Amino acid sequence: MKAISHRGASGIEGLKYEESADLKPGTGEVKIRLMAAGINHRDLFLMAGRTASDDPFILGSDGTGIVEAVGSLVSSATIGDEVIIHPCIGWEKTDEVPPVPAILGCPSNGTLAQYVIVPAANVFSKPAYLSWEEAGVLPLSALTAYRALFTKGQLRRGEHVLIPGIGGGVATFAMLMALAAGATVSVTSRSKAKQQAAVEQGASFALDSHSDWSSGLGRQAVDLILDSIGPATFGQYFEVIKPNGRIVTFGASSGDEITIPIRALFFPQVSIIGTSMGSREEFASMLAFVEQHQLHPVIDRVYPLAQAKEAFESMERGEQYGNIGISMSECPFDPA
Repeated sequence: MKAISHRGASGIEGLKYEESADLKPGTGEVKIRLMAAGINHRDLFLMAGRTASDDPFILGSDGTGIVEAVGSLVSSATIGDEVIIHPCIGWEKTDEVPPVPAILGCPSNGTLAQYVIVPAANVFSKPAYLSWEEAGVLPLSALTAYRALFTKGQLRRGEHVLIPGIGGGVATFAMLMALAAGATVSVTSRSKAKQQAAVEQGASFALDSHSDWSSGLGRQAVDLILDSIGPATFGQYFEVIKPNGRIVTFGASSGDEITIPIRALFFPQVSIIGTSMGSREEFASMLAFVEQHQLHPVIDRVYPLAQAKEAFESMERGEQYGNIGISMSECPFDPA
């Protein structure tokens, strides 16, 4: 089968479009003929941390397709089912968080290939109203956004959510989900185009990342902040958050080290909460929420599998608004 492997160099230069072994599903496993997949910043971080001597593997955590074969002791899936993949392996219960969740696409081979083998427990019915490309970019970003908003952020109708750095897959999913849940949403970005796109999709305020956020929000403080940036913006959060507000952090695109004004934390009793990915229970709840509200992922562009390197180069430059998809078809969907 054709696949995108990573070997021989660190970073994007290690990507290879090549033939890979086509395996059979084992006990409790399902083989899926992939129709579409998505890429994530996680893939970039993995590639950056590898060396030329590391064993090759197939990238990709997101995917959707058709069940091609099932292993023994599998009763939850049948050949021909249209399915979507939960990317977190072995995380069943929401409150039973593993020390380091195992995620499809390292250490196990991932979804940037014509076929993938996954545990049957990680296979769910594809939402019928979504295209293959829309379903392909859904799993990891939507799951991360859902857990951040609802499990950890405890978002309630009528609250005000701030999403700094709008544009990535998780951020755009979070905006759509928060709006569907009846929240007011504000965003920030350095890009005027991304600010305008967010307003067109329902954001009440879209601020320049380097502006005075408090003034830009019209002094309307926020209940919940979803942070994926880290030190570059963290200090500004205490200027706009309400007493008893929550900061849920799931990324660190500007670095790992932050300085917190401790009195700004304990006097207004602000909570800082960490989150990442989500459980099988939450994946089922996320799919139910998405279907209930008929949400469609924001897709920036879809590339054919053979052009995955170009897709990652675009992501690395921060050009996208929404998700970047990979199609196993020679004529991929064009959202424009």
